[in-house]
Amino acid sequence: MIKRSIGIPRALLYYKYGTFWIKFFDNLGCKIVVSPETNKDIITKGINLAVDESCLSVKIYLGHVDWLSKRVDYIFIPHFEHLYPCEEICVKFMGLNDIVRNIFPSIKIIEYTVDEIGYKKEWLHMIILGTALTYNPVKSVRAYLDATKEYKKEKENRFKSQFRKIENRDKSKPLILIVSHPYTTYDNFLGRPISDFLERQGVDIIYSDIIDNNLARSLSSKIAKDLYWTFHKELIGAVEFYKEYVDGIIFLMTFPCGPDSLMINLCQIKLKDIPSALITLDELQAEVGLRTRLESFIDILKIRIKCKQEE
Repeated sequence: MIKRSIGIPRALLYYKYGTFWIKFFDNLGCKIVVSPETNKDIITKGINLAVDESCLSVKIYLGHVDWLSKRVDYIFIPHFEHLYPCEEICVKFMGLNDIVRNIFPSIKIIEYTVDEIGYKKEWLHMIILGTALTYNPVKSVRAYLDATKEYKKEKENRFKSQFRKIENRDKSKPLILIVSHPYTTYDNFLGRPISDFLERQGVDIIYSDIIDNNLARSLSSKIAKDLYWTFHKELIGAVEFYKEYVDGIIFLMTFPCGPDSLMINLCQIKLKDIPSALITLDELQAEVGLRTRLESFIDILKIRIKCKQEE
């Protein structure tokens, strides 16, 4: 087998499935190149490549693709359509392959497709992809099973660790649930500076993506019965699960995401007794103003905690 280099953009669903993808390709013997943390150069390049109407997350993704474009043989871009029957995901994930092909016509893309409505199963298409790369279906099956096992183990460990954090928390300190897509929460430009700032202010943080997906989807109906966007059902279900443990909620969204706006509005209407703040992120965000808003929100939570302790 010729050892191929495969680039994985550190953006969008990398933050949800990155462990799984890296383990799969590593098991196949491929050379894996993950783009660096988001920086100003990547953002600037992505903004210049994307159409104005694109959300900031897609602009960042294109910047990462550009960074990889001259460094690898292939770029890995999964094609997601429907992860569950009767549910939808954002159209940006459906059309991402075509967007990249249109902007970067010389790039070689490898992909797998997931479409539960079209009976295109993840496991089958991943094994087909692995076989195409190695000409060895047995090795491909083993690579998929091993990657799946490690991915599930990592998710379970993250959930157990977060729940231990909740159980052992110092109740004199505010506990805040950050609700956002993983590609917003953990991006070096988007959510991570916010988490770092909150921790420096003496706040404990937990994250909405750290939960069993099926549990979250089942709980989502308690807030919104008719919501059919898969990733937003998971976020709403996480809010429902963690609401009794937290002092406040911070919603993060990238401009201009319509489904995020609806999801956040539904949560704020249903959970009026829990203080919440909405932070909308774009490429022009001012760090000073953002810090002022976060400091004010933290002060509110600290006052509420003090009042409860004095009752």
